[in-house]
Amino acid sequence: MADHGLPALFTLFIWWFSTGVILYLDGLRRETFRWTMLGATTLLLAALAGLHASAWDTTTRGAYLGFICGLLVWAWIETAFLTGLVTGPNRSACPPGAKGWPRLRAALGAVLWHEIAIMVAAAAIAVATWGAPNRIGLWTFLAFWAMRQSAKLNVYLGVRNLAEAFLPEHLRYLESFFRRRRMNALLPVSLLLGGVACVLLMQSAIAADATPHEVAGFTLLASLVALGLLEHVFMVMPVPADALWRWGLASRKDRPAPAAVT
Repeated sequence: MADHGLPALFTLFIWWFSTGVILYLDGLRRETFRWTMLGATTLLLAALAGLHASAWDTTTRGAYLGFICGLLVWAWIETAFLTGLVTGPNRSACPPGAKGWPRLRAALGAVLWHEIAIMVAAAAIAVATWGAPNRIGLWTFLAFWAMRQSAKLNVYLGVRNLAEAFLPEHLRYLESFFRRRRMNALLPVSLLLGGVACVLLMQSAIAADATPHEVAGFTLLASLVALGLLEHVFMVMPVPADALWRWGLASRKDRPAPAAVT
């Protein structure tokens, strides 16, 4: 039980804690962002070095190191986006009445540099671990990427809870690309695919011939995907997930209440 329970608890804690830290830092005054990004970039470089150094480590320790380093690379992506450093060429609200392709083009322009940065980071991790047996760091980053892309698409298409409280003041224009609806056709597909991925990862973790490295690594990944699914569930629940990170949101100014669901 401990072989699976400890990695699951570790994933839960680091997911909750790292999210709260990023939210808190990105809610501070903008003049602090240079120091935030300096620290985040230092951790990014250390994480890439750690991924390369642990790429041939197929012990339980190697699985944890790969997971932590992959998370730190993703943390840089999230921090760079929420500080406004890496967003997109379009930094204005969605044009009033825009639908279809004009709305999609404007939305893509708002996050284009962010999407390119994700691809560059994924390529950097792949190079750092190329030909090595420990790919937990790469799979961790890709799991974050897949779940975040799904969340972005669902918020764009429309969900009950948009998590707009997570956006700092300087990114408020992004709310104009969100749509508040009770449900959209993509969300059940996202939950189904995420659920299948979670089950397959857990099957790999509990396989009779799984090594300690695989037990730890696949349990960490399965737990991460399960938490991503929980975030998707919160999108359609009447209770938002903000309460989980009240301490991280303490640096935010008071926000107006979201519009009612229609």
